[in-house]
Amino acid sequence: MRTMTSVEAQNHFGMLLDSAQREPVSITRRGRPVAYLFSPQEYEALMQRKNAADSQTPTQLLAAFRGSGKGGSAARLVAERDAERDLEV
Repeated sequence: MRTMTSVEAQNHFGMLLDSAQREPVSITRRGRPVAYLFSPQEYEALMQRKNAADSQTPTQLLAAFRGSGKGGSAARLVAERDAERDLEV
């Protein structure tokens, strides 16, 4: 991913647009990312992945996540989450 400062983005806007067609561009201000610019094709791909994730149930999402490396079934992960909630109360 290419990175440009906000001043570079302003001064070279045409180059910024051309770069975004090839790869996502991170725009920074004072060394921190403030925006990302990417092609319409990349946007469509991101929206398709988001919509696919939105249509899954929490149990399906947990099963796909697989406990952040812990392994195990979705039912076990849900039970662990419920047990943690009980301890918080």
